[in-house]
Amino acid sequence: MTFTLTIDCGGGGIKGSVLDDAGTMRAHPIRVPTPYPLPPDLFVKTLVDLGTQLPAADRVTVGMPGMIRHGVVVATPHYVTRSGPRTKVDPDLFEAWRGFDARTALAEAFGLPTLVLNDAEVHGAGVVAGTGCELVLTLGTGLGCALFDGGELAPHLEMSQAPVRWGMSYDTYIGEHERRRLGDALWSRRVRNVVEGLRPVFLWDRVYLGGGNSRLITPAQLARMGDDVVVVPNTAGIVGGVRAWTLGQR
Repeated sequence: MTFTLTIDCGGGGIKGSVLDDAGTMRAHPIRVPTPYPLPPDLFVKTLVDLGTQLPAADRVTVGMPGMIRHGVVVATPHYVTRSGPRTKVDPDLFEAWRGFDARTALAEAFGLPTLVLNDAEVHGAGVVAGTGCELVLTLGTGLGCALFDGGELAPHLEMSQAPVRWGMSYDTYIGEHERRRLGDALWSRRVRNVVEGLRPVFLWDRVYLGGGNSRLITPAQLARMGDDVVVVPNTAGIVGGVRAWTLGQR
């Protein structure tokens, strides 16, 4: 049996657990606050320290926010800031993260085979049915996005940084800060507007809403989105760590 250490890295917290081949957690998930400022070396140390508190594993899956290509960070929105999401970008951190080979650095630090993907992609690996066009949107600090075609992972689109309304990005428009400011009812209406706005863009067969805030969408707004919109547990961000190793990519 192969055991997988899966770590889900967010803007506000980093959590992980170890899973068996069936995707069953072998330990209760451990969560630590995301430290800021967060240069790459502290990121690696934080993940390794978390891993030492969990049972031994044979491989590692890491999901992190941003544009990740072949395990290399092209851009990451939160970790380049001085004090966390919505704070000022630190130019030195921006340069440190750009082009950072996270997969190689983590594989060397853990001494294990390591897979690094966008966090929404790992989340999606835990929930997609594997048929048709399936879109995964994660609602948390910001917006995560992953697209699957026939169970294969499509090239990543960093939708979170695209402008949506009033000069705001999706990250800002339906992120945690706005949810707290608006309250769940008005925020849920925004989520529905985003879903309906993306519908003609992707023409999906099914869309999954995950992440820590998906459970806060009001039943009334969820019902108006249609039967092709499904809310899934936030634990998928960890459970998907096993299946992520079998994903094909287009």
